[in-house]
Amino acid sequence: MYNKDKSVSNITDFEGQVSLDKFSNSDRIYFQSMAFETYAIDKKEIRSFAHQILMTPRSEKINPVVISASKFEQRLQDIPQKIISQNVHDVLSNNPQTSADLLQQSGQVYVQKSQQGGGSPLIRGFSTNRLLITVDGVRMNNAIFRGGNLQNVISIDPLSIDHTEVILGPGSVVYGSDAIGGVMNFYTKKPQFTQDSTVFSGNALMRYATANNENTAHLDFNYGTNKFAAATSISINSFGDLKMGSHGPDEYLRNQYVDRTNGQDVMVDTNNPEKQIPTGYDQINLLQKFRYKLNQSWEFDLGLIYTATGNYSRYDVLTRFNDTGDPRFAQWYYGPQKWFMANAKAIHRGNGKWYDKMIFSQSYQKFEESRNNRSFQEVKLFQSKEQVDVHTTSIDFERRNRENNVLFYGAEFLDNRVGSIGSVFDIDLEEREAAASRYPDGSSWRSLAAYANYQWRLNRKLTIQSGLRYNHIWLDAQFRDQFFNFPFEEVHLSTGALTGALGATYLPDDTWELRANFSTAFRAPNVDDIGKIFDPSPGTVIVPNPDLESEYSYNTEIGIKKRINDKFTFDLATYYTYLKDALVPRDFQLNGQDIILYQGELSQVQAIQNAESAIVYGVEIGVQYEFNDHLKIYGHYNWLQGEQEEIDGSKVAVRHVSPSFGDFHAVYQNDKLQLDTFVMFNGQFEFNDLAPSQQARPYLYAQDRNGDPYSPSWYTVNIRSSYKINEGLTATAILENITDQRYRTYSSGIAAAGRNLIFALRYAF
Repeated sequence: MYNKDKSVSNITDFEGQVSLDKFSNSDRIYFQSMAFETYAIDKKEIRSFAHQILMTPRSEKINPVVISASKFEQRLQDIPQKIISQNVHDVLSNNPQTSADLLQQSGQVYVQKSQQGGGSPLIRGFSTNRLLITVDGVRMNNAIFRGGNLQNVISIDPLSIDHTEVILGPGSVVYGSDAIGGVMNFYTKKPQFTQDSTVFSGNALMRYATANNENTAHLDFNYGTNKFAAATSISINSFGDLKMGSHGPDEYLRNQYVDRTNGQDVMVDTNNPEKQIPTGYDQINLLQKFRYKLNQSWEFDLGLIYTATGNYSRYDVLTRFNDTGDPRFAQWYYGPQKWFMANAKAIHRGNGKWYDKMIFSQSYQKFEESRNNRSFQEVKLFQSKEQVDVHTTSIDFERRNRENNVLFYGAEFLDNRVGSIGSVFDIDLEEREAAASRYPDGSSWRSLAAYANYQWRLNRKLTIQSGLRYNHIWLDAQFRDQFFNFPFEEVHLSTGALTGALGATYLPDDTWELRANFSTAFRAPNVDDIGKIFDPSPGTVIVPNPDLESEYSYNTEIGIKKRINDKFTFDLATYYTYLKDALVPRDFQLNGQDIILYQGELSQVQAIQNAESAIVYGVEIGVQYEFNDHLKIYGHYNWLQGEQEEIDGSKVAVRHVSPSFGDFHAVYQNDKLQLDTFVMFNGQFEFNDLAPSQQARPYLYAQDRNGDPYSPSWYTVNIRSSYKINEGLTATAILENITDQRYRTYSSGIAAAGRNLIFALRYAF
């Protein structure tokens, strides 16, 4: 509530009650809420309404509210970009093992897996460091997020999530570097206040799955008073080796694996080739949050998250064989992947002069990871350990006026510090010696940015949204000549980027939604791009390249949504993205040499370089039909294409463009029972459809009639059910891949689960 010049304002409590004593009797008071029309009335007239103000919804349909597009609440209908969301009910119904699985279950995000302890999302032809991950508004991307497949998303516990919001398409105006293909926002459980008395509540869950012998235990609880609240979440996971399906390509079978017996590496024949050895791992996830409401104007939040995995094998690498028929590696595993985040926020509701709401955030993150590999019948175990410390400071403002025009603006500073150590351990002599580190130890990556985003509601039908952001990036790294004779000793990068967006949503009536959007995005080189040394494939080594510039994307998007008789909904989005100066690996020379010795093997030298250009375009279709309050059907279909220009002018497929994919669901639910029968499907990539880097990795794929690698089409039939036994106890039973298909998602190194029975019990108290 506020008066005409916003010199006096107040907000309601959680029951919608508020004192108007601060307003004078002559004031005209404006009542404003997200999903309702702003209401104005003279204070002296309120008495005649029995001191009760009833507000009018902006539409007959409930308007979902999202916060990802601007970091503040906005109606989904007002945003020109496509945003998909999943709430806590979806998480509990789907029972995903990891947050990567949670994204895949949306039917609109593709996920690649190199091992069971992984999951690399692909959105509109982009992945890894061209996608941004945030947790509770804090960016998770750090200075060593790489262009290969990433598994950081599994550090986010799906059972601690309140809801997710995924922006499909660029998000650099609000989020800065890396947000080229999309932004994945995860919002964890928030402590809840209570009004009348102290309340203690929570949930306990136990889950088992047959395909990988999963055992999961989870506990969360909330303690709340009218001013203080705390939330705690604990999850412990144990995953065994994953079993694939029975019907599909034989190339995926695991017929042999390496074991070490009497000090020697030997090949062991498996008695169950459908069991993928070794793929099991363990994980623990902890979350603790506190909220304190000082008064109606000030609130303070503190969130602590810690997650850690055990060692887990890089399964796709362990399936590589040399020309002699021997496996290339006896061991290749990631060490414990650890992530800690402390995030403190101060939230202030202003008087409307400069802002209505301000969020000041200070966070610290610590990432730890390691890589360990040993060649077959060798005794030297090469190890590298990385640690990244990230400090983030941000301040964001929201200012609204009574015509529902909104200004969002803010600033952000990031400071990344990278530690990297390399060593070689002799497993027989148990001796360790220094070796080349993966990254230049002590390097830093910093970012300073300011942005403004304005939402202008011209009338009830048309809303325009525009934004600008300026980002400046500094990178500093020093290279030691102990192991490689680099032609440079240090790298200093200082570069800026200006990005913008302009979009509009038009609602001709309550049944139509039209949107259009144009936006630019960028990704600045990070420490991984400029400074890493590693072997992406046998006989190839990536070396540092200090001469890099930012890559930029230019994106257009048009969307249509139509509702018919409040039963049938059709949603269509089409997009086109042009990527300029793409950062990709290319052949390179180090001190005039294009072949060097790396970890005992002669290897072709490559480096990340700015290539020519790439384009990605596609169509996304969604449909839903509600027969009644209990039965509905819905589905998604995603088609995309992409091509990249090579140095010689030829065109090749873009690496992270996925085959067409989608899902179709039939859902029945009443007060106690929910049934979801659904099909997931995936198109085929012939050999010529694969990117050159994938054509060179036949161990990932099936073989066509010519002996060339290709990615076959696949489908699965599945059913989910949950039954509310009583007020507190709910049982969930899920049968995935009923027909026991053997398949791999595109570019994955591990086959997906075969027939899989999941059973879970949840008790709410």
